[in-house]
Amino acid sequence: MSKMVMIIYNEAIDEEVMESLRSCCIEYFTKWQRVLGKGQASEPHLDTSVWPGVNNVCMTVVDDEKVTPIVSKVKELRKNLGKEGIKAFVLPVEEIT
Repeated sequence: MSKMVMIIYNEAIDEEVMESLRSCCIEYFTKWQRVLGKGQASEPHLDTSVWPGVNNVCMTVVDDEKVTPIVSKVKELRKNLGKEGIKAFVLPVEEIT
């Protein structure tokens, strides 16, 4: 089975996130940069003078056994860089065509 891991994070920690994925042997991903939004537990990142900042989103589809190492890396980054903001979401993948 496969899972999609979507990581949404402050652009300031892009290098750390990408290095974490490399350390999990993730070679294939899709990344969106300068994404706007507001999380449940964070200030808005709307790239304005009132609400500065933007996020990036990185998505990868992996076999089940790679999910835990990725999520562990995200938890480690949250612990070490908490104020910068990072979340991971794991979703089932029903079909890849």
